[in-house]
Amino acid sequence: AVLVSAGLFPKTIKKMEVDQRSIYVGNVDYGGTAEELESHFHSCGEIHRVTILCDKFSGHPKGYAYIEFEEKSSVKTALELDKSVFRGRVIKVLPKRTNVPGISTTDRGGYQGCFQARGGYYGGQHPRVRGRTYR
Repeated sequence: AVLVSAGLFPKTIKKMEVDQRSIYVGNVDYGGTAEELESHFHSCGEIHRVTILCDKFSGHPKGYAYIEFEEKSSVKTALELDKSVFRGRVIKVLPKRTNVPGISTTDRGGYQGCFQARGGYYGGQHPRVRGRTYR
């Protein structure tokens, strides 16, 4: 067996540490804002960042988000909000998994959000794509 030094992959180690303080929130209403999500999870602990994922072509929300807390202990509390109701929809709350480089996943979208901040606004203008889009 080959042991991998933590110094070889500092970005991966850092990402894993951040992901251990983060949750995935699924079935999020498309009109939901970062402020509303922060309010829904505020009892779990101090929130560092709310990221609402958007389609990179249309700019529309994908219906899920990531919430990063200041402390790892907040994740356990947040998981208790699984199947709670947010904006009239039953949401799914799971621990965020870490994508390790070199391991293929079915999610090709990656960690691309149209909004990544705490306490800002959600929405705004997205540049329109010229020409036709084929699917």
